[in-house]
Amino acid sequence: MADERLQKLSVRAITAFVIVFSVWFVIAERDGLLRLLTWLLAGLADAPRALEALISYYATLPSEPLLLSAGVGGLAGGIVSHLIWRRAVRTGKRVPQRALGLALGIGVGMAGAQIAATATQHCTYRPEASAAETLLGVVLTALTAIAVLLPLWTLLLGRRRFEQAESGYFRSRGLGYILLLPTLLSLLIFLYYPSAQMFNMSLMARRFPIRTERFVCLGNYISLLNDVVYQNSLLTTFLITIFVVLGSMVTALGIAVLASQKVRGAALYRTLLIFPFALSPVVSAAVFQAMFREGGSGLINYLLDLTLGVQPGWLRDAMLARLVVVFAAIWNILGFNIIFYVAGLQNVPRDLQEAAAIDGANRVQRFFRIVLPMLAPYTFFLLVTNVTYAFYGIYGAIDMLTQGGPPIGAAGALGGATEMLIYKLYQDGFRPGAPIGSAAAQAVFLFTIVAGLTVLQFRTIERNITYGG
Repeated sequence: MADERLQKLSVRAITAFVIVFSVWFVIAERDGLLRLLTWLLAGLADAPRALEALISYYATLPSEPLLLSAGVGGLAGGIVSHLIWRRAVRTGKRVPQRALGLALGIGVGMAGAQIAATATQHCTYRPEASAAETLLGVVLTALTAIAVLLPLWTLLLGRRRFEQAESGYFRSRGLGYILLLPTLLSLLIFLYYPSAQMFNMSLMARRFPIRTERFVCLGNYISLLNDVVYQNSLLTTFLITIFVVLGSMVTALGIAVLASQKVRGAALYRTLLIFPFALSPVVSAAVFQAMFREGGSGLINYLLDLTLGVQPGWLRDAMLARLVVVFAAIWNILGFNIIFYVAGLQNVPRDLQEAAAIDGANRVQRFFRIVLPMLAPYTFFLLVTNVTYAFYGIYGAIDMLTQGGPPIGAAGALGGATEMLIYKLYQDGFRPGAPIGSAAAQAVFLFTIVAGLTVLQFRTIERNITYGG
């Protein structure tokens, strides 16, 4: 009885706190909320004009670009629908008839393809388009058709019928969507709409801060693909990412194994190990700048000069500068990885290790045969987050340590040794006279690469991981 009263009081206290906090937030941020509401209403007011412009556009559009884009979308939709239908049949799911599924996929693919085709004004399917633009346009059209089709198939296949013994399902599907509505609206306003604006900007030639612009189709993307500096930046990004991800995860696992031992003061050690993650990348880079500064003022060069009589130019040599950036990035993300690996090691059943020890397995065999496989879910999560960090979160370290340098090639004709994609994107987007359309194209490219790598990891690695029940 006392527990029930305590539970009711807790629920009431939490409810009261949420209400008070919501009222306070609305009052404190009323100006910003009013501006957001005004912007949304202005967008709704412009909807009729946008629809009228869209109808006028298709009324004057030549038939050839329309048919070509619809054909590419229909082909992509038909192939994907066929593959989904076959897989659903093999897994025993209830699916529509094959002909109906294919017809639906082709129709939705043809319609969905027009999203990207309209954004690019069907320029990639016009006679004046270059071969490279046409190829990129076909890929973009197919991807857009598939992106529209996949959610539809998800709804068609549905979920398993709710059973009393199962958990994790809503009895009413509408209730789930109602609960998701605030999140979906936030994503629509603050993620999907800005992303669409960014893509539209990437189709324009414009120099910051001048506001005049002209439509160049996919010219910005073609220029990037042919740019030697951008190609080297892409190669540098993948190279540094590989070393950061592998170095941080392997080092964190080794430290986590040591930190999980039963020693006095283990909690203090773990706190100190996690501490670097609390620092921003800029602060972490400042620490490494003090360590690798050239001359006697740098700690590393002071020790090397004292013992070996050498003072390497850490930030002037291309290879050494990359190593310093990698070390700084690893040190910054190391605490985050240690947290999850320590938690994972605490969940490894000791009886399995004891049974293996009785069977004659040594410490190394027990680690690789029992501990490491059971850490697979943690490793996969950290792999995804570390890849994302290496692509996006390393900007502060580069800006503080090397500013993208040292230059490689004659007078820096090949770019900088540490000029990763995220750093080049910022530099090209915000310097005076910068080609902001090219920077927007770089942002789209960078997002596409990271999203593609994430999907690839889920499709190839995650399916082989077993999560404990």
